[in-house]
Amino acid sequence: MGMLDSLPTRIVRRLEGMSEGISRALREVGTEIRQEYADPDEPDNGGPTPLSYAALKGPEEAVGILPGKKEVYPDKPDIDGRTPLFHAAWYVHEEVVKVLPGRKEVNPDKPDNCGRTPLLHAAWYGKEEVVKVLLGRKEINPDKPDDYGRTPLWHAASYGHGHVVEALLERGEVNPNGRDNGGWTPLVCAASSGHGEVVKALLRRKGVDPDLSDIYGRTPLFHAAWSGHWEVAKALLERDDVNPNEPDKGGWTPLAWAAASGHGDVVEALLERGGVGPNESDEDGWTPLAWAAASGHGEVVKVLLRRKEVNSDPSDIYGRTPLFHAAWHGHGEVAKALLERDDVNPNEPDKGGWTPLAWAAASGHGEVVKALLERDEVNPNESDEDGWTPLAWAASSGYGEVVKVLLKLEEVDPDKPDKYGMTPLSRAALNGHGEVVKVLLELKGVNPDKPDKYGMTPLSRAALNGHKEVVKMLVE
Repeated sequence: MGMLDSLPTRIVRRLEGMSEGISRALREVGTEIRQEYADPDEPDNGGPTPLSYAALKGPEEAVGILPGKKEVYPDKPDIDGRTPLFHAAWYVHEEVVKVLPGRKEVNPDKPDNCGRTPLLHAAWYGKEEVVKVLLGRKEINPDKPDDYGRTPLWHAASYGHGHVVEALLERGEVNPNGRDNGGWTPLVCAASSGHGEVVKALLRRKGVDPDLSDIYGRTPLFHAAWSGHWEVAKALLERDDVNPNEPDKGGWTPLAWAAASGHGDVVEALLERGGVGPNESDEDGWTPLAWAAASGHGEVVKVLLRRKEVNSDPSDIYGRTPLFHAAWHGHGEVAKALLERDDVNPNEPDKGGWTPLAWAAASGHGEVVKALLERDEVNPNESDEDGWTPLAWAASSGYGEVVKVLLKLEEVDPDKPDKYGMTPLSRAALNGHGEVVKVLLELKGVNPDKPDKYGMTPLSRAALNGHKEVVKMLVE
């Protein structure tokens, strides 16, 4: 019984060979044992039957032999719901695909457990000849979606299989505007992936809507701009029925996304098209310039600043300007480009009273601090709503080099207390920044024993937090 129990596996293994080997294996099986012991339709542990394996490997002769047996069911699926025809289509065995649908028991449009048909898989993997064979079958629905709402055209467009896209579009039943569960059309897929030829093929198709958005309100142009696909963006911008200024549900326009992602060529292409608002802001008040500045895209910033209609100093809902964002994130090149503009206020505070200098100092961006201090309008002693100066922020954060830069200015008060009575030295001692404490103690204008509103001195703050080295500096 052991030999008989393992017989289906032996058959399967022999079928994994080339066409000639499979035929020989079948003949050998017939001479080795009696036919009634061998079940040619029994699957292995993974579900595929011998016929599925034969179809997968592409042995036309074996496929011709097996369906001839009465006990073989040629449409039997594996555990994933994939039939022999499915495997043949997946692995580009055109001749096998031609043979199997000839049996009346075979459903050439039978989906697997994910709703994917043989045609869909062939289209997904760009198997043009298999697609054409399957499209020749009248009973096949060329627009049948899988469980995610994705059709054969959707998959072909998504992966850039232009010839397959063309073949599918020849069938009148195929909807070129079909959306998947996320609202993505074949055109959105192609645009997002940068498949320019597929985009052009779809745009040539009558009835294609080039401006359909996904569930987030993002159009094909939006995706092309976001991903930096210049060729695709140009093709879409040539269409009069494409709105180049259409925002998504968060208020982002294609220009904002291109600017935020640093795609200068796409930014220029969008600005050349009429109807694009370069100062459009999203729901947080960020303009394309603000996004480019915050992301450090210097070339994009320069492209935008060359346009007369661009506002170089807009504030978002928190009162933060493009210069503010560049200073905060330490983008020196961007900060310098903005500081060259007379219409940019370098000392404009946000709604919390923080200036660009305060943010740069708090973040330790020495290069930006130096660039800001070159503008006469910048007040290095400006306090926020809690009384913190740029020096207090730098000292509290332990940025020694920034502290030294600020202390070179005569107008900087090194002992200025905040609303809680804490000085820069108190802040540095509290956080254990020995280097900063040492620099401040060398200044005549700093009182090392000055108490705050809670009666605590720099020494007591350092001691309370266990900063032994700072305590030693202050005691000495």
